[in-house]
Amino acid sequence: MEKEEIIKALGECNYIMAQAAKKLGITERMIGYKVRKYKIRIKKWDS
Repeated sequence: MEKEEIIKALGECNYIMAQAAKKLGITERMIGYKVRKYKIRIKKWDS
């Protein structure tokens, strides 16, 4: 359940972890930890 919330927040914030963390009410460090813990792949945007 927590993993899905993180993925949803990341998607809504264009995979910017700082914005997603703020939306979830957690620190940037904590979202980084959880992304690694749940092995969430961050999409890279090529410009």
